[in-house]
Amino acid sequence: MRIKLFLLLLLGSSSILLAWVSWGLFGPTLSNHNKFLYIAEPTPSLSLLTQAQQNDELKATFWISQLLKWWHVDTVRAGRYKLSASTSAFQLARNLKNGNQSYVKLSVNKIRTLEDLAGLIGNGIDSKTDSLQLLHYFKSNDSIQLYGVNTQTLLTLALPYTYEIGWADNPATITGRLYKRWKQYWDVEKIQQARNKGLTPIEVSILASIVEEETNNKEDRYLIASTYLNRLRIGMKLQADPTAKYASRDYTLNRILYQHLAINSPYNTYLNAGLPPGPICTPSLQAIEAVLDAPITNYLFFVASWKFDGKTLFSSTYKEHQTNVNLFHAAQRKRLE
Repeated sequence: MRIKLFLLLLLGSSSILLAWVSWGLFGPTLSNHNKFLYIAEPTPSLSLLTQAQQNDELKATFWISQLLKWWHVDTVRAGRYKLSASTSAFQLARNLKNGNQSYVKLSVNKIRTLEDLAGLIGNGIDSKTDSLQLLHYFKSNDSIQLYGVNTQTLLTLALPYTYEIGWADNPATITGRLYKRWKQYWDVEKIQQARNKGLTPIEVSILASIVEEETNNKEDRYLIASTYLNRLRIGMKLQADPTAKYASRDYTLNRILYQHLAINSPYNTYLNAGLPPGPICTPSLQAIEAVLDAPITNYLFFVASWKFDGKTLFSSTYKEHQTNVNLFHAAQRKRLE
């Protein structure tokens, strides 16, 4: 009888102990009012947990600390770690051990300047790195030469994708994320396509940025790209209105006047032969593909259709082009009457 009682007590104690350990490891650990645990820089595990409990970010840290010790995690990586009322010690400890943080989504669309890119990242998402830090990094050729770009061509790395950015990522890490996606896009096949056009990937993006700004008609972009490639091939100035607009820094311009064509800027292709030193915006993937897949033509000129239907008229001689230009101006004057 005594043996049975002893065994029952032992079994009961073991069950209670097991329940206590299970609850400690897998029960809810965090305060209800917290959504994230922010770690600004790599921090010793013990210091992090002590501070988190003092700040009432965690209800208890005993089991988390035991797990981190068991896993030999001395330092926790910087980042933003998601918390919820139901998060267990085991879940949080595993996330801290592996650096499984909650990333911020960054969507890149059309951007015209490094200031725009720095502002999008530094001000547009939850990030420890501010726009001024980013801009300082973006404008340092010594910093960004690692990625094969300079301050004028850096924007070519910002392809129109949605990126995952860590809250504590520094400018180098953020730029590295852009570069990694750029390298994935520019595979061997696309690089060879660029070479077939006599261009590098960066030059493709620069030309695509002009094509992007010329028209919203996706079909016409292929012929516009072909026209510009023909001009580059024979050494003819691109004379692209969007580059004069970019040089003016007035991106609201609807009409390009003679005064804009005379702006002294390396981006003004009315004054300078060849491509501008950098993109005038971040082009869409479709505009990049329009350059890579541009058909072979003998076009050297184009102008918006005098029918104002959103299409473009192409020609291979200046005489034919001038006829189309005159028709366009006549129709435009008629519309203003």
